[in-house]
Amino acid sequence: MTPRQAQGGGLTVRALPGAGLMLTRTFTAPRRLVFDAFTRPELLRRWHGARGWHLVVCEVDLRPGGAWRFVSRGPDGAEMGLGGVFHEIDAPGRLVQSEVHDGWEEGEALVTTVFDERDGRTAMTTTARYPSRKVRDSVLRTPMERGAGEAYDRLAGMLTEMTLKGGPR
Repeated sequence: MTPRQAQGGGLTVRALPGAGLMLTRTFTAPRRLVFDAFTRPELLRRWHGARGWHLVVCEVDLRPGGAWRFVSRGPDGAEMGLGGVFHEIDAPGRLVQSEVHDGWEEGEALVTTVFDERDGRTAMTTTARYPSRKVRDSVLRTPMERGAGEAYDRLAGMLTEMTLKGGPR
């Protein structure tokens, strides 16, 4: 499968051999700030979710074996929940965690996110490994690409604002 640019232009999504999926996006911000945006609830609430969706539950126990839980609410009142457990934390360079969506019986994904900084820009590479190619392909048929692209556009805007103001607030 060839890489596809998600709506918003900054996110690239591509299927990997087997049952993997890779998302990449570069942000104009230092990796410490990008890592914080992925792990601090007060920052996650500002950007996580597609346009019109907002976190109403954001719990992060950032330690190996610590749980995380997100519930997002959309403009029509619909809710989507997901969570998992952190397996590895190497701040500010890498996170490894499980991810399971509420009501999803297909099994959990193992998600690895790497933050690589060069010249004040941080490349984020997220690799999700699903239980099977069938599950991975079903994820690709959802609006995940559009939603992630919109969320990362929101994140880019927040990071630009924070960088201009000198860091997290």
